[in-house]
Amino acid sequence: MKIAELHPYVHYATRFPFAPGQASRSRMCYSSSLYLISEGKGRLTTCGRTYKTYPGALVYIPAGQPHDWIAEPEDPMVHVCCYFDWAHHIPLQAQHDHPHIICYDLSKLNSALVGPAFPYTIPEYTQVDKVWQWVERFELFYTPNEFPNDRTYFRHLKVQSQFQDFIGHFLSFVLKDEHIPDPRIVRLLEEMDQDLVHGQVLPLEEYYRKCRLSRGYFFSLFKETTGMSPIQYVNRYRINRAKEELQGSGLSITEIAEKYQFSSIHYFSKLFRQLTGMTPSEYRERT
Repeated sequence: MKIAELHPYVHYATRFPFAPGQASRSRMCYSSSLYLISEGKGRLTTCGRTYKTYPGALVYIPAGQPHDWIAEPEDPMVHVCCYFDWAHHIPLQAQHDHPHIICYDLSKLNSALVGPAFPYTIPEYTQVDKVWQWVERFELFYTPNEFPNDRTYFRHLKVQSQFQDFIGHFLSFVLKDEHIPDPRIVRLLEEMDQDLVHGQVLPLEEYYRKCRLSRGYFFSLFKETTGMSPIQYVNRYRINRAKEELQGSGLSITEIAEKYQFSSIHYFSKLFRQLTGMTPSEYRERT
């Protein structure tokens, strides 16, 4: 298959927490798959190779490749994962009830249904920084293991669009040797992250002056490195911390908005809905 013939298409994307010591062996997915380890630890074995997986591990498994996952007993891993084809090639709906299928017996693998391969070698195992950013990218195209129907079609179109944006980002990350962030931005991000943790973010002018960069070039490098503007970066960080508070703390929504320095509860709720599709109250109820 040539690059020009690719049209990536996601079938199923979700978050999957393993139970302590849980094993999933002899897996052969009919689709290609990507797994981000967002939490915990585990082990991957495939084609005689074994990798220990920690938060930030990003694993690519081509369609049809046998592999085993084993979670640590005391700190089991969590997968943020997706199953997709590089081209929407086969009408699986005529043969299966669900678009994402796993075979656990090599003798029963139907090779005619195995998805197409990518034309270049993609590393099986890479490590990413800013795990929360990658988790967010996955969350944008979470979709159930179901075929689209009249009711879900327009949502399905949006999911595919978000996934294609993601897969472009993934390929640029793993395939380009020149994909090395400017060291000035790397240092600045480390400093900014510390400031965010301590709730002491400086005006943006302070950061790009420290780097001795013009405002325009700073914004360009920042977006090239993170995929977003500085304002979006700060807002997404704060919203992610707010999501954790909504899940695990007893603080009121107003208290959370104040803790993470949103100018008003109205602005916090508006931005939260914009980035998650839910109000803070809806998010807390669902989680």
